Amino acid sequence: MLYGIASAATALLLAGLLTGLLRVPALRLGIVDRRRSRPVPLLGGAAVVLATCLVAVAGDWTRLAPLGTGVMRLLTAGGCVAALGLAADVWRIKTRLPAVGTAVAAACVVPYDETGVPGGVLAVGWITAVALAFRGLDHVDGGAGAVGAVTAFGVGACAAVEVLDGPAALLSALAAALAGFLLRGWPSAPVGLGACGSLFTGFMLAAAAVFTRAGYGLAPSAAVLFALFAVPVADAVLVVVSRRLARRPLGRRGPDHLGHRLRRLGLTPQGTAVLLGAGAFGGGLAGVSVHAGWTGAAAAAWVAGVLAVVVGGLLRVPVYGPRGPRRRPGRALPGPQRGGERRTGPQRGAERRMGPQPGAEQRAGRRAERPAAGAIRPPRRAAPQVGAPLRVRNR
Repeated sequence: MLYGIASAATALLLAGLLTGLLRVPALRLGIVDRRRSRPVPLLGGAAVVLATCLVAVAGDWTRLAPLGTGVMRLLTAGGCVAALGLAADVWRIKTRLPAVGTAVAAACVVPYDETGVPGGVLAVGWITAVALAFRGLDHVDGGAGAVGAVTAFGVGACAAVEVLDGPAALLSALAAALAGFLLRGWPSAPVGLGACGSLFTGFMLAAAAVFTRAGYGLAPSAAVLFALFAVPVADAVLVVVSRRLARRPLGRRGPDHLGHRLRRLGLTPQGTAVLLGAGAFGGGLAGVSVHAGWTGAAAAAWVAGVLAVVVGGLLRVPVYGPRGPRRRPGRALPGPQRGGERRTGPQRGAERRMGPQPGAEQRAGRRAERPAAGAIRPPRRAAPQVGAPLRVRNR
């Protein structure tokens, strides 16, 4: 008990410290994401990964909190997924490569002897989908961190019910590390999780949940897993449906996630993160209740009904509206202009300061009055000189 508290406190402080230290290198190396016209460094996820792995490995090495062979394999696979996500943050690789790498890592950790081959294939798809859904939540400041921390507590509670000390210790370290990240990554976030932290968080949580539910029936396990990951599932469903309705490619980014739509409804960044965390808490509570046998599968059905109403309502929020033309210096503004010409932004500013200038018709008339080249021009009349009496000063 005392070691669990000490390890959680260590992970929290270490993640907060590393998040602050890695912020400056991320800005200098250009590992950033543009959010509301401001650069957000993306090495916060690396801090979460380092803090979680260091605390978990230290507990297993000292035998104070042994993880076991299966959990160590899970942690190793999660580290590989985090490395792949870091490569995606640095070199901006396409989403297909992280998705394939996550699926391969998931195939290496699924307990096929308990789930069977068909159940194992479904588990691999579930782990990959949840990891990618957490990456989608990271488009909003503090969204993935808040949802991940709350979900980690829920999955850890399910592991504690099954008396699985290794997964419970690992998930408590992950939850504390995400809380430490939120100390520096709280909206408006100076640091983001990035693909490194979001893929690692989603992969570890989904794989630990599958490891905890191994041996149970397919339908009850599906109900528990859906309730535990209600917010990531709702965000993924909302994005897929909205892009299909708008005939947009699924891989094309856009402001169509849960957090974006809540911000369009007038919520602040802090309120959006808190609301997403509250939704994760409600779904996690229902999932833990069903897993522990306190309630039936009807609790998961209630969660599904609430999410259906939320997704249906948020689909009505316009997010793909047309954008107006951007004004750039030295470029002509579209549309008809005064005087029959296109004028640039600086020219319009000069007109506002100096008043209206002669239009194209007046300038054309002046050019027509000028004699052609080689023509004999009339002599200019000399201006009359007016004489004035001279005064001579006698000295």
